[in-house]
Amino acid sequence: MDEEYDVIVLGTGLKECILSGLLSVDGLKVLHMDRNDYYGGESTSLNLNQLWKRFRGGDNPPNHLGSSKEYNVDMIPKFMMANGTLVRVLIHTNVTKYLNFKAVDGSFVYNKGKIHKVPANDVEALKSPLMGLFEKRRARKFFIYVQDYDENDPKSHEGMDLNQVTAKELISKYGLDDNTIDFIGHALALHLDDEYLTQPATDFVKRMKLYAESLARFQGGSPYIYPLYGLGELPQGFARLSAVYGGTYMLNKPECKVEFDENGKAIGVTSEGETAKCKKVVCDPSYLPTKVKKVGKVNRAICIMSHPIPSTHDSPSVQVILPQKQLGRKSDMYLFCCSYSHNVAPKGKYIAFVTTEAETDNPQEELKPGIDLLGPVDEIFFDCYDRYEPTNQNDVDSCFISTSYDATTHFETTVRDVIAIYNKITGKELDLSVDLSAASAAEE
Repeated sequence: MDEEYDVIVLGTGLKECILSGLLSVDGLKVLHMDRNDYYGGESTSLNLNQLWKRFRGGDNPPNHLGSSKEYNVDMIPKFMMANGTLVRVLIHTNVTKYLNFKAVDGSFVYNKGKIHKVPANDVEALKSPLMGLFEKRRARKFFIYVQDYDENDPKSHEGMDLNQVTAKELISKYGLDDNTIDFIGHALALHLDDEYLTQPATDFVKRMKLYAESLARFQGGSPYIYPLYGLGELPQGFARLSAVYGGTYMLNKPECKVEFDENGKAIGVTSEGETAKCKKVVCDPSYLPTKVKKVGKVNRAICIMSHPIPSTHDSPSVQVILPQKQLGRKSDMYLFCCSYSHNVAPKGKYIAFVTTEAETDNPQEELKPGIDLLGPVDEIFFDCYDRYEPTNQNDVDSCFISTSYDATTHFETTVRDVIAIYNKITGKELDLSVDLSAASAAEE
């Protein structure tokens, strides 16, 4: 371990593994270490026995739940937007060859006490029970504007500069009511709160277009895809990629203490009495607890069920977003469901997650609106974890710390963090202008 590296990465969570892969492909010499003896860190994947041990303290799970090894329960379950940034990263790095993906069957939104399919274009808007007749026509016009909008074609802008006009001003031009704005902003554009309404409309429109383009990739029921056998395959795929480009991996390395020089700059990492030197350190918040601050907490329920979520057209895999206003909350709630169709549970079994940014210290009560939508559950585990953000200055200490995973059940926020760290480390933009048709081999 007495060599010198460009970057030492601590922790094999998904963010750290993507960065390790990207930096290795760029020709940097990377050492990747983890104090655990398994890949994934916080975003690991557990079989049934491991799940039981973690939440029930070692009892054997009941036989009626089926074989332990047929379960791959992701601790941070997130779907990928089929046309989104993570898929572009997978293609850019060729990690797609290590994984098989399958489309997610449904994308739904909770509105006025019921679950509805998310309408993503003008045709679906006209069919949606979410809106009355006149509102459907207004929504259809808005969807057509978004579909036709091209940043480089002023004719498609209809006299509006979306860098100047706010999302609220754009929406008000079409006269959409609050109910429609709610599901478009949260279930289509995937905004976490309503702050986007006062910001320039460019990002809002781009997010809507991403949703529609992702949906069109599969002609399926949702814009999302998910790996067979779950997300546990992803960190390992990037680990393989890093190894192909000369990266070194070491699991089960206790302590992993970051060493600093007299100016407070990271110069290496010590484990078991040996120090590896480096120019930069990348890690999750748990490796440098004095350089992060707590910014929130995620409450979640993990459920094993014997049926799909009711009112989702019997979809074996599905996301349901419960916008904050529908629940009288400050943050959205998310339902994630996956099953044997993605090889994450035995046949006839479904894994459902209910997650939200914690607003109380009572996860059972806080998650009740989401849990009530699931119908009967065989087993339920409650959990919460703190969210951290870095407080350090990269240019001073050469430490690049990822933020904790949020409550969302999609990957868009996660990948933004990864790309921001990549840009800071390398001083350049990550070129993701890949031909997405090249991903056809990864589609099922």
